[in-house]
Amino acid sequence: MTERLRILVTGAAGLVGAEVTARLVAAGHQVTALVHNQPAVIRNDGTPLEPDAVTRLPGDVTKPRLGLPEAAYQALVADGLDRIVHCAAITDFGLPDEAYQAVNVDGTAHVLELARAGGVPLVHVGTAYVCGERDGLIRETELDEGQRLANAYEESKFRAETLVHKAQADGVRAAIVRPSIVVGDERTGVVRDYKNIYVVLKLATEGKVRSIPGQYEARLDLVPVDYVADIITEVTHRFEEAAGRTFHAVGAPLTLRDFSDVMAEYPPFHVPRFVPPTSFDTQRLPRRERAYYERVMTLYESYFRRRMRFDDSHTADLAARRPPADGQDFLRALIDHCLETGYLGAPPADATEVLARLNMTGPDGTSTASGTSPAASDVNGAGR
Repeated sequence: MTERLRILVTGAAGLVGAEVTARLVAAGHQVTALVHNQPAVIRNDGTPLEPDAVTRLPGDVTKPRLGLPEAAYQALVADGLDRIVHCAAITDFGLPDEAYQAVNVDGTAHVLELARAGGVPLVHVGTAYVCGERDGLIRETELDEGQRLANAYEESKFRAETLVHKAQADGVRAAIVRPSIVVGDERTGVVRDYKNIYVVLKLATEGKVRSIPGQYEARLDLVPVDYVADIITEVTHRFEEAAGRTFHAVGAPLTLRDFSDVMAEYPPFHVPRFVPPTSFDTQRLPRRERAYYERVMTLYESYFRRRMRFDDSHTADLAARRPPADGQDFLRALIDHCLETGYLGAPPADATEVLARLNMTGPDGTSTASGTSPAASDVNGAGR
């Protein structure tokens, strides 16, 4: 890069945010990392950024002026930021609606206020699953097509992106990046946080959930975290070309049949049976399996029915980097890493212990999600 930019990254401690921050620092930019409960910026491979590599700014996107003292906020406005990269978001499922509203919607509104006040170009990180339960080709140019949104996470990200579009109409310059289900590194499979789709994979391969309502032709789109960070960084660098456009950061879609075939290659794994949703009956499940299904799997089941395909022509036009060509090979890399680290393996006998390890819903029905601080979480697509 020939031009050194002053960039504010929100959600810089999150999975995607940390990788974006590291890339911007490596490119020689002056980066301010807005952090909340987690002050350290830890990369996906566990490597912390050097303390003097970025300026850490404690804040809270849920609050007006990002929760900053007046002087600190005015300094951001007056010092002339060149870019804001908005990665902060709740990506966990099963939380109260007000949590998604506060972080994903109100947080975006507060970031837009800063962009407007300082005349700063904004790169907003959304999710490809603002498409909701639509089937078929999902274009980057589409947003509100009357789709049914499956959960509070999707609804909040849809509302947030709508706010960005309205701000653009009022003169804010912005570009949008929509990742799909963010998972581990393309080459190594390494992932810092085992969340969302990893929870489903664990329950299925350990035989805790043996029957899932879904269609074998349904598609899940898994995208490597390093690819997502590369696309966000490219949009940030080439903002003049990207302004006003939306970019899908998506992977090689896998059908549920593809998933089943890959899991069957691993002898220790149980392979779940996908049952047509019209004939699936939770009351027929064994008691313990029904508990897992009701507490965890219901959060994700709509993703096992969808048959969408994401257009990424804008992304292909802007960036030379392409997603994995073979979705099954990429899935093998993810699973191999989970085996190497012991995340996937012989399950303990006690169901309560499994739920505690998954850090999801306890036996009393209280949701704990991933335990990630809302403002420190970042966006990983619907698995997001």
